Amino acid sequence: MIAFLRRGLFALLAASLVLGFHVRPIEAQSQESSRYAAIVIDAATGEVLFARNADSRRYPASLTKMMTLYLTFEALSQGKANLNDVLTISPRAASQPPSKLGLAAGQTITLDNAMRATAVRSANDMALAIGEHIGGSEARFTNMMTMKAEQLGMTQTRYVTANGLPDARQLTSARDQAILARAIMRDFPQYYSYFGLHDWAYNGRNYRNTNGLLPTGRGYDGMKTGYTNASGYNLAASAVRDGRRLITIVLGGRSTASRNAHVAELMDTGFEVERRRAQGERIQVAQTFFEQRGFGIGGESATGDAPIAYASIREDEDGDVAGSTAVAYTAAPAPVVLPTRVAPAPSERAASQRAAATAQAAGQAAATSARAPHNVTASLNGAPASAAIAPSTTPRRATPPPAREPARAAARAPAGRWAVQVGAFRDEKVANDWLTELNRRFRTQFASAERNVQTAGDWYRSRFTGLTETAAKGACEALAERRVTCMVIGPD
Repeated sequence: MIAFLRRGLFALLAASLVLGFHVRPIEAQSQESSRYAAIVIDAATGEVLFARNADSRRYPASLTKMMTLYLTFEALSQGKANLNDVLTISPRAASQPPSKLGLAAGQTITLDNAMRATAVRSANDMALAIGEHIGGSEARFTNMMTMKAEQLGMTQTRYVTANGLPDARQLTSARDQAILARAIMRDFPQYYSYFGLHDWAYNGRNYRNTNGLLPTGRGYDGMKTGYTNASGYNLAASAVRDGRRLITIVLGGRSTASRNAHVAELMDTGFEVERRRAQGERIQVAQTFFEQRGFGIGGESATGDAPIAYASIREDEDGDVAGSTAVAYTAAPAPVVLPTRVAPAPSERAASQRAAATAQAAGQAAATSARAPHNVTASLNGAPASAAIAPSTTPRRATPPPAREPARAAARAPAGRWAVQVGAFRDEKVANDWLTELNRRFRTQFASAERNVQTAGDWYRSRFTGLTETAAKGACEALAERRVTCMVIGPD
């Protein structure tokens, strides 16, 4: 009897091992793939080149720090904070778990160094210290973060921590993170370089950026990594090639290595789309181009016949291997039809409406609407949603004297109708000063350009206008090489 039971037990164990060999990887992969989301956008136009689960809610992890720094940039631009401000570390900030800088309660650090620690080291203690400094408390600061997300049009995002440590209430989406990344570049290009720091030295120690794509020499110039057990491996990345900038967001990766490789593949494919279009090839739906190369699954693949390899070895952000080297595969249902552009923020729509009302009062609405049809890109760049941006004019709050603009145009005809936007500011003087500074630093690139500050609601957008397409793209590429963020604006 005992021998019979033993034989039965061994048979049961053998059967479970066989079944487990086939079933467990599928279950594990299902859990992992449920966290995956991605989006690739053109930073200049807002066109969505590829999206997968882009509007599904995910955990942001340390991508949260992008919004923490956005609000810090805003405070600096408004004069509410200074890079030399001294932050005193609170007991709450000092008690944050790693990754951290490790200052004790009562120690001090400048705001500039705290920002560098947040961007390079992804220091949780410094992100919280910044939040307390800017907002007065973390609770107040995270309310500010959520409100700003709403203003930018991040419809799936809510913040309850300043550093992204696990909290089930803190949610976002890949599309929302793309909106935020683009807003950082558009609104605060003078501070974008914090996200591209390769390393940072502090108190005799060198810290390397957690973003492993930065030193690859493929045009990557910044953004942010993130990881928690719940989120998986997240990465927001931006790169410039041939004068064009793409933004890629991947959430829910299985490891640092596989996530980085996947982002690189998405970037390469996106730039291939841009290159082929520039050569005259008609690629109307970039999503299809991506899917033909194995990214995403079409309707005919919903049965699971086409696996997607988004997996590799497990490792943390510091590169320490922590799991199996086995690669698992899975398939997923076809994605729903997604918008082909990143939606404009509600605050910008409101600003555009106010600008349109001013133009109408001055008798300019008819001429403005005649220039171009509804244009989301124009709206995102500060023009009314129903109008295109005139690159060689400078709209103002008050109606300009009617003879002034024609006189200037007669003085020197612009070489072209392309423009390069280098920033957006709350203060008109800051916007003009930034143009003056960049004109000084890049005299060769902007020798034939006009310096214009265009208004949109409460924002002043700094632009070099009157450029040819070649000159605009060449100038933006030169700026990008020096880690100055810019956008090429074509004629509408």
